[in-house]
Amino acid sequence: MQTHHFASFGLAASMVALSIIASSQAQTSTISSHAATVVAAATLAVQTDQAKSVMVMTADRFTPLFNGKNLSGWVNVNTSPTTWSVKNGEIFCTGVPTGVLRTEKSYRNFVLELEWMHESPTGNAGLFIWSDPITAKGQPFTRSVEVQIMLGEEMREGDKLMYTSQGDIFSIHGATMKPDRPHPAGWARCLPSENRTKGAGEWNHYRVTAIDGTIKLAINGKEVSGAFDVNPREGFICLESEGTPVHFRNIRIQELPAGEPLAPEAKCMEDQGFRSIFTGSLQGWIEQTDLSGHWKVDDWKLTYDGGGETLWSVNKYADFELMIDWRWSGTSHKSKVPVVRKDGTTPIGEDGKPETVEIDEFGDSGIYLRGNDKSQVNIWSWPVGSGEVFGYRTDPSQTAEVRAGVTPSENADAPPGKWNRMKMTMQGDRLTVVLNGKTVVNNARLPGVPADGPIALQHHGVPIEFANIYLRELPARPSTPSAP
Repeated sequence: MQTHHFASFGLAASMVALSIIASSQAQTSTISSHAATVVAAATLAVQTDQAKSVMVMTADRFTPLFNGKNLSGWVNVNTSPTTWSVKNGEIFCTGVPTGVLRTEKSYRNFVLELEWMHESPTGNAGLFIWSDPITAKGQPFTRSVEVQIMLGEEMREGDKLMYTSQGDIFSIHGATMKPDRPHPAGWARCLPSENRTKGAGEWNHYRVTAIDGTIKLAINGKEVSGAFDVNPREGFICLESEGTPVHFRNIRIQELPAGEPLAPEAKCMEDQGFRSIFTGSLQGWIEQTDLSGHWKVDDWKLTYDGGGETLWSVNKYADFELMIDWRWSGTSHKSKVPVVRKDGTTPIGEDGKPETVEIDEFGDSGIYLRGNDKSQVNIWSWPVGSGEVFGYRTDPSQTAEVRAGVTPSENADAPPGKWNRMKMTMQGDRLTVVLNGKTVVNNARLPGVPADGPIALQHHGVPIEFANIYLRELPARPSTPSAP
């Protein structure tokens, strides 16, 4: 059966028309010509009525997303303070570092219009639709559907066109979609029906219509690409920084009726309120002479070669949620490490020594919380897993409950060389650690932990990479009273 994709307004009416067409095609051998005429007339009537409603709904009721003066209403997610600026009524992006600027508000159904211009004939940027508020694990970009803003690029494999710089639409970092036209390689990517993009130094006009899981893109006045069955289908709108200067202007939006309530997984509403404390430079971190050359900024990543000293934040924090991505970047060596049981203890062998196990050890690092190495959340290769608080687990003066509480409930580490995402919640003297979506330390008590202090990335002599360092401050919570 031929597939029909209707204009992106009013999915209910489109589905009615689609069901009529499907029914008529399924019964072609038995339906009379008179009935076929009736079906066609009904379909036309639905589409005509729908078009009329679209004309009413899309009257010029746009509101500006950019006021032409400053970046009010926008959030710099993970780039430098100098990446985005306002010049001559335009948003100017340097392209460095790689990352995104997003709207403060999330959107579901809307029509978005903007103009963009690349300075370079090979300029690269993008527009993200229905985006998460922060970047995906191990990535400088968010989970979303990207509407390509690019020049001078086309890739083929044999006689197959794989991607273009003419308004491709594709899902990234966990979002899903189906292209309006099948991709030659089966990718979740819609290639444009024709080339309408102007070159470097010229302004291009985009009109994006996003409704209930469908996206349509018109370039300079004509629709060229689209997607359907998009998930998620409510979220933020982002502008992308990706290596080259780009200008944006006349950004405006018209919100449309929301329709049926969405399931939680169809919304991008988690992790709002986080701000990046690493923004493409070491600004905000204490640089010392012996750090020189060891902690380096590599675009959106912070790399460490294993030399120098621990890197400390300038600011102090009390109660907060800290999110950080990390991965091992060096090589492994064979090492024997102590066996750690779930209660935090190490069994003693018949020889009277702690039992050990041989592992491929890639390294040891950690995150110091509140300026204290005792409250360090461990990052390492031990079988017990990352997230352990070594200073409390190995302190014989602590109660069995405390020592067990800071021992990971499971090993949730990603394979070496893969990115991990660790989320630490510190309130009062209580710590929760979530690693790669699994809670490995749950509301553990850290008796005597300082009330506040800086955050540190630990030096332990091995290479490691960090990225996407976000923090969200929380209301203060009293520490647990000491037992009498």
